[in-house]
Amino acid sequence: MEIRHLRYFVAVARHLSFTAAADSLGVAQPPLSQQIRDLEAEIGTALFERTTRRVALTRAGEDFLKQALAILERAETAVQRARAIGSGTAGILNVGLTGSVLTGPLGRAIQQFALNYPDVDLRIHEMSPDRQIAALKSGQTDVSFLRRPPQDAAIVSVLAWTEPVRVVLPKGHALAAKRIALTDLSHDSFVFLRLDDSLFAKYLWQCCFEAGFAPRITHQAIESASLISLVAAGLGVAIIPAFVSKLAHQDVVYRPLTGSPIQADVYALRTAAQHSLVDQFITLVQTLGHTAG
Repeated sequence: MEIRHLRYFVAVARHLSFTAAADSLGVAQPPLSQQIRDLEAEIGTALFERTTRRVALTRAGEDFLKQALAILERAETAVQRARAIGSGTAGILNVGLTGSVLTGPLGRAIQQFALNYPDVDLRIHEMSPDRQIAALKSGQTDVSFLRRPPQDAAIVSVLAWTEPVRVVLPKGHALAAKRIALTDLSHDSFVFLRLDDSLFAKYLWQCCFEAGFAPRITHQAIESASLISLVAAGLGVAIIPAFVSKLAHQDVVYRPLTGSPIQADVYALRTAAQHSLVDQFITLVQTLGHTAG
């Protein structure tokens, strides 16, 4: 049994005329009549009572009409759903991230995307940077956002937005009211993102090393927001993305880092597989990131 058999049956059932049904379908009457006979033969019972004067549904035909209409409706829904997913207006979008990137344009992009595409189920997966890469490769997520993309041939990365850094100091620090260069922090203790799984943390460490000192790290954290609390507790200074410095804390001071090329730029990561929703979401993030910049 094929979908066309159901469409032919429904047309005859509605018109109760093979001639009128054939006209509505744009087919010849003899092939239509044969298709209905084939359908009845496959089912094993008559769906229509035929006389020289009239065509009527049998009791089996009346019930089959209800089922056929439901099947055709579901088939049409499936077609429309597939088209919407293919065009990027429906489906599921799994986004991997760390909490700190939500302080930038990504948070607004998620909100705007939900308004633009109400039929898309956008799901957020907060996880460490190394887990984000694994999730992308396994298909658990469709796109991730990291500050330092990995050198991995299986991963495609594009700049989502640019972002400078800020130095976080305890409120009473001697440099709290001064212009700060990276070398000014060479004698301070640092709190850092976890070096084991953060390429951004390794990048910051390398920047310090190139400035002439190896940072003395007292504590490490998974999230940039946690570094602020560690600085407030007097455990060291920190370098964080500028958008994270929007998080107010009465016991710390945020200062720009002068004379340094250090950036906390965020990249959108994806696999090479085509995915309309991913493309549209990344474009939106880039647009909002450009505005924020």
